[in-house]
Amino acid sequence: MTIAKRMTMQPTPRAKLLFLIGIFVVPVLLAYLAYFGLRPTAHSNYGDLLPVTPLQHTGGVSGEGGAFDLTSLRGKWLMVHVGPSRCDAACQQQLYLMRQIRIAQGKEQSRIERLWVVTDGGALSPALLQEHPGLHVWRPDSVAFVAQFPATVPRSAHIYLVDPLGNLMMRFPVQPAPKEVMKDLRLLLKASQIG
Repeated sequence: MTIAKRMTMQPTPRAKLLFLIGIFVVPVLLAYLAYFGLRPTAHSNYGDLLPVTPLQHTGGVSGEGGAFDLTSLRGKWLMVHVGPSRCDAACQQQLYLMRQIRIAQGKEQSRIERLWVVTDGGALSPALLQEHPGLHVWRPDSVAFVAQFPATVPRSAHIYLVDPLGNLMMRFPVQPAPKEVMKDLRLLLKASQIG
């Protein structure tokens, strides 16, 4: 067979059929593999995503002693510290980080509130509270409220995030990297149509 003859050969009907099937089947197979089998292991969030759970038992009292229900904070993102009234150095650091991370959100900071869930009946330090204007201090009526915050270390070691619908949805690592927390919050605020 000469080169000229080989170049003028037409594909057979069977080759055309296989080519057409390939055009339609290959993209479907690639999409299936991408969705079910070849997911990347890297993720963009720093905090641990938790199963989205609506918070229950939201009745309680504010730091001043008046009745306060957490549902009044719906519509805002909540950074939450859960811990005793005696605020040690780690607790103070968390409250400081929560304050600074909120401020760092610039014009979006009004979409974020900070909450300290006090897990005992002890007295709070007035000097500490003065350092954190706008911090909501709250004692739940039910111990079942605190049990909703999952942790393998003491809950007070984490900062938690509650979405504007009142769902617990994220937990930041112990001694979190502030820049990474800010990055997560920025992404959530940008993507969120609520709160």
